[in-house]
Amino acid sequence: MSSNLAVGLVTSAVAVGLVSACGSSSSTTATSPASGPTSSMSSGAPPHSPGPRSTAPSTPHATEFSPPGDIPDSAVYVDHVAPGSHVHLTVPEGWAQVTKGGVTTYTDKYNSISIQVLPLAHPPTPSSVRAHEVPQLSRTVTSFHLQGITRVTRQHGSAVHVVYGLDSAPNPVTNKVVRDVAERFDFWHAGQEAVLTLTGPSNADNVDPWQTVSDSLQWK
Repeated sequence: MSSNLAVGLVTSAVAVGLVSACGSSSSTTATSPASGPTSSMSSGAPPHSPGPRSTAPSTPHATEFSPPGDIPDSAVYVDHVAPGSHVHLTVPEGWAQVTKGGVTTYTDKYNSISIQVLPLAHPPTPSSVRAHEVPQLSRTVTSFHLQGITRVTRQHGSAVHVVYGLDSAPNPVTNKVVRDVAERFDFWHAGQEAVLTLTGPSNADNVDPWQTVSDSLQWK
């Protein structure tokens, strides 16, 4: 074999070896655990899996559901006097008090108690209340719905009892309204009418508290 032929064979062998080495290095990089899809498994970290799709509404207060309105049995009742009168009534202690336009209102969360004393020559009757006061309520009360008019007896006298549905003022946060029920008692004594209105959510059970308040009204 000539020297030129031997040099050519050696050169070819070296070239083939370099090509094989380059091909092997490229393949290792492509399947390296550091860059492959199983890198978290190789490092010991748990694979990422998306959690369940959230079903919460985008607006937490989109709907107003039956707000709590029960007056607690532990409520303590204290005596109040309707401004400018001799009409006394008991109201749960701690309720906020506001007087405006001759009407004094006591409020706590969803419930309210209002009292107004007016001159009235003759005692009210269910017929007179239906004829004169119900039309006024229908004009001034939001979504007014009459449920009944009866005469009832309370501890210190009788009254005309009017029950009606209405919408509450909009919630300042959600702008939603609650369906309320009002119980209005028209008491009368010596030429004066005391209008007592007890208002709370329609789902609330305030039978006993409203009985306590309406039983307490009297002239002293």
